[in-house]
Amino acid sequence: MDRQVLKIHDHEDVGEIHIADEVIAIIAGLAATEVEGVKGMVGNLAGDIVELLGRKNLAKGVIVEVGEGCVSLTLAIVVTFGSQIIEVSKSVSEKVKNAVETMTGLKVEVVNINVTGVDIEK
Repeated sequence: MDRQVLKIHDHEDVGEIHIADEVIAIIAGLAATEVEGVKGMVGNLAGDIVELLGRKNLAKGVIVEVGEGCVSLTLAIVVTFGSQIIEVSKSVSEKVKNAVETMTGLKVEVVNINVTGVDIEK
């Protein structure tokens, strides 16, 4: 995966601050998994192989598109059976937007949610 780095702050006294899109993805993924009704995130094959090798992929299931001072996110989630998908999706969207904006100072333009599965407990 190619890592993009975005300059988020440039000040003569302090210097420059850069943030990788992977950091934004980790923030979004962690925020999403804290929402009740979200069982987990769905990643790609490469991310799943990384997890099999013992390294937790905290950015799994998150696509980050960076613009000029703003960001758009797409998350792939698995919901728990019995959850109200629309309510869970709204909560995820709000929590992710708040977390990314608070931690990075970037404006979140959109948070797209793809529900890719339902977890049925046995």
